Amino acid sequence: MPDITTEADIKTLVDSFYERALADPLLAPVFIDFAHVDFSHHLPQLYDFWSGILLGTSRYQGFPMRKHFPLPLGLEHFERWLELFLETVDAHFAGPTAETAKQHALQVGRVFAGRLGLLEDL
Repeated sequence: MPDITTEADIKTLVDSFYERALADPLLAPVFIDFAHVDFSHHLPQLYDFWSGILLGTSRYQGFPMRKHFPLPLGLEHFERWLELFLETVDAHFAGPTAETAKQHALQVGRVFAGRLGLLEDL
């Protein structure tokens, strides 16, 4: 399998992950029923976010934590998010950048869960 090396790869990663998340009985209600995510706006932001992390671009501008505070999230949501993200990476990519994506997702999940008070120890 190829590694993550292009913007098209970032788009594949993000789109494939959200296909899984929106089909997931635990995560879908958070995106659809509570957050009412406008994916035409949200997905390009995520392309920019992951492109910055994995390809070194600097297009992402934002503060993602703020949007997560009002959501009804428990530790199980972050665990499932991470599980689906890792599965998505492994289904499409292999290599050093794919490993970086998985490590960064773990970090992001820990930070978000910690800041939302769901983890006692980061």
